Amino acid sequence: MTPRELANSICESLHRSGFQALLVGGCVRDLLLGREPADYDVTTDATPDQVMALFPESVAVGARFGVILIPRDGLNVEVATFRSDIGYSDGRHPDRVTFSKKAQETCSAAISPSMAC
Repeated sequence: MTPRELANSICESLHRSGFQALLVGGCVRDLLLGREPADYDVTTDATPDQVMALFPESVAVGARFGVILIPRDGLNVEVATFRSDIGYSDGRHPDRVTFSKKAQETCSAAISPSMAC
């Protein structure tokens, strides 16, 4: 399995369960530049608990921030819930995160609808 195939299978599982799923982050940039991404990240409207229920092998690496790691076949894909970050009193980490059902409300990552998986 390739990293892209894993990301696509995760997106397909999310879609089958009624959730949105899009490729996000550096993989989108690399694909647009015609480069092979080193890794793939997915964003979704599924909450961290819903992602973990769909993928029993998942690891809550940043569930407070909506980030779940899905390992498979020696590969990893991070799945992040759509979110808005509120306040950065330490200059680096959000003081509070609110999850969203709309990708357009997500302000912490560049999302390309053309990179839907």
